[in-house]
Amino acid sequence: MDFAKKYSVIIAGLIITAILFFYLGNQYGREEAKILSAQSQLANTKEGMPEKVDFAPFWKAWSILNEDYVPTSTTTKIATSQDRLWGAIGGMVSSLGDPYTVFFPPVESKKFASEIKGSFGGIGMEVGQENGIITIIAPLKGTPAEAAGLLAGDKIIKVDDHLTANLSVEETVGFMRGPEGTRVTLTIMRQGKAPFDVTIVRQIINVPIIDTKELDGDIFYIALYSFTENSAELFRGALREFIQSGGNKLILDLRGNPGGYLESAIDMASWFLPPGTAVIREDHGEGKDEKVYRSRGYDIFTNRLKMVILVDVGSASASEILAGALSEHGVATLIGQKTFGKGSVQELVPVTADTSIKVTVARWLTPNGHSISGEGITPAIVVKRGEEDIKMSKDAQLDRAVKFLTTGK
Repeated sequence: MDFAKKYSVIIAGLIITAILFFYLGNQYGREEAKILSAQSQLANTKEGMPEKVDFAPFWKAWSILNEDYVPTSTTTKIATSQDRLWGAIGGMVSSLGDPYTVFFPPVESKKFASEIKGSFGGIGMEVGQENGIITIIAPLKGTPAEAAGLLAGDKIIKVDDHLTANLSVEETVGFMRGPEGTRVTLTIMRQGKAPFDVTIVRQIINVPIIDTKELDGDIFYIALYSFTENSAELFRGALREFIQSGGNKLILDLRGNPGGYLESAIDMASWFLPPGTAVIREDHGEGKDEKVYRSRGYDIFTNRLKMVILVDVGSASASEILAGALSEHGVATLIGQKTFGKGSVQELVPVTADTSIKVTVARWLTPNGHSISGEGITPAIVVKRGEEDIKMSKDAQLDRAVKFLTTGK
């Protein structure tokens, strides 16, 4: 073949290739453009484009909704493109299956931010998810929830007309909160009983923190109800009372304490542990460095101290951190029931100026490496306290603690 013929063949091949590219471009150009657009947007994020993720199905679904969706009635509100974007992010977050990792669209984000800053109208209890069911971690002392007889471990099936089966913890809490003086009805499932309704009047909730008293046998008793910003200072005052009492036997009651500030738990543990002793380990996942929170080393008590910590299913989060540290380091004996198992760390991270994600960033491990999350902590001495005991004002767990401190058994 001479040079002219070869040149003609090459030109013809290029023309055919161009035609094929033009045809394929018309066929797939729109989807490809959308994928490239998604990639471009993701490239601007902190982590960049995820590996091996095909976004074509997402954009195809988006296109189908844009072109084909017809509302079931003329009064049906049509979601805007922005609404669908928030819904897509929410679905992505919920796919993790973590009840503590939640996306907040603009309205919910603003509401959540305001609730964590101050008092609110509600019924006064901490809730979580256990085996996918909204569960009461603990009713707070002196609140409408406690007065209504709600117990740690109760399952919430419905809030007014809202079934909780498909609700997140935050959505459930949102339905329970409301203006002071209004009513909310919870449908409760309790072990050994048929489901029943409880109607409660909402109040402004001011979380109680600490109580102290002296018991027979020179035993000093501290009840800590929550780990707030100023609970560490109040705990120091309670310890001062204990020292002034002249005794060496201490009961710290963390039953029904749903936790709170990590820093408060670290500070409290520091009164009993030498400097540098591990209080809690923060596991950030495979390939990431573990963070260890250590005692500040106030360590004012000698080996003469005899200490019991009371725990139950309502003891969670910071309560489990403090109880786990002092028991594993041999400072205190745990008595009561297995704790709730809320052993994860969340951060509130902005997504846009008016949206955010509350995301789990780490798991808590006790100093000896025991995972708190989902497993909880089992006391050295297990003592159950049933509903009948509470009705009759009996406290078998406290009685057992007094016996242990008095007899050593």
